[in-house]
Amino acid sequence: VANTGFLSLCAHGRVTGLAVEAGAGVSHVTSVCLGQTLRKGTQRLGVAGELLSSHLHRLLLESPNPPSALHALTRKTLSQLKQQCCYVCLDYERDLQDQGCHHPARFQMPDGHWITLGKERFCCPEPLFQPKLLQHSCPGLHQLAWQSLQTVPDHARRDVLGNIVLSGGSSLFPGFPERMCLGLNLLSQGTGIQIDVLASPERGMAAWVGGSMAASLTSFQRAWMTKGEYQEHGAEYVHTRF
Repeated sequence: VANTGFLSLCAHGRVTGLAVEAGAGVSHVTSVCLGQTLRKGTQRLGVAGELLSSHLHRLLLESPNPPSALHALTRKTLSQLKQQCCYVCLDYERDLQDQGCHHPARFQMPDGHWITLGKERFCCPEPLFQPKLLQHSCPGLHQLAWQSLQTVPDHARRDVLGNIVLSGGSSLFPGFPERMCLGLNLLSQGTGIQIDVLASPERGMAAWVGGSMAASLTSFQRAWMTKGEYQEHGAEYVHTRF
């Protein structure tokens, strides 16, 4: 069992940093110093991919698209819609008011119908940064990341600031890294700090990649419980072995 934030950092070759994870069921922010996760620097957000899919469903049902074209809105179709059509905007309020910012995208449903997405494209992922849009009272991901940074010891803060890593499938929205970077720099105004984020194209599987890298290390080999040990001692042996 390993912390996914730490594994996401491992995927980038780092053992110190801040992991901002936006996954399917939940989003997390985790600060890590020399491989140790900081409990006070771990934040949780209940907005992630599955909730965004439900949000997109509601948005489409309220859109001008004819109801007959929306019958095939399955979970799989909604995921495809998110991946192909949705993005994170830099200024949500401005884009919401400016009709010229609603660059439409057309999508063919599995039953052959075509639907058009306008403002739904950027409204779908916005709750990651404004959870209040889904009646969640907690701060957005960029604010949670800033709060987490404040818990890092002074001697390690510079290293953590230089290694802010994004991971998880819901971080793959176009514009997500730029919005996260913009939000953090707005929060850090007056501190003289310029913040950048690391956004690998493969960040959707970062925790898995980091886990495979960690498991291949020589130092990790003592962390196994073999099949023979399990068969001889049973599941309880995990408490003795580790």
